[in-house]
Amino acid sequence: MSTNPTGQKQPTTRKKYKNDPETKQAAKSAEEKNRKSRKKEEKLPRRRIFPIWLRLIVITILCALALIVGLIVGYGVLGDGNPLDVLKVETWEHIWNIATKTE
Repeated sequence: MSTNPTGQKQPTTRKKYKNDPETKQAAKSAEEKNRKSRKKEEKLPRRRIFPIWLRLIVITILCALALIVGLIVGYGVLGDGNPLDVLKVETWEHIWNIATKTE
């Protein structure tokens, strides 16, 4: 074994490193710790503060609000119309008639 600049012993080859009893024991203890921590994690169920079903509802509401705000901005600012007209049914009927070419 050689020593590194900090004075610690280190193996010179991989073969020596693999066969070194200190590294084998360190690897075994690390595996043991991992097993114990996994068992501990499996025993304790994770309690979510913000449940998944509530997240889905909140995301759906936020998407709907983003759509409405986008429609208002697009119709009011880009289309030079009254921003609240986009929420009226008559506006959408007019747009549908134009899109389907019916009167």
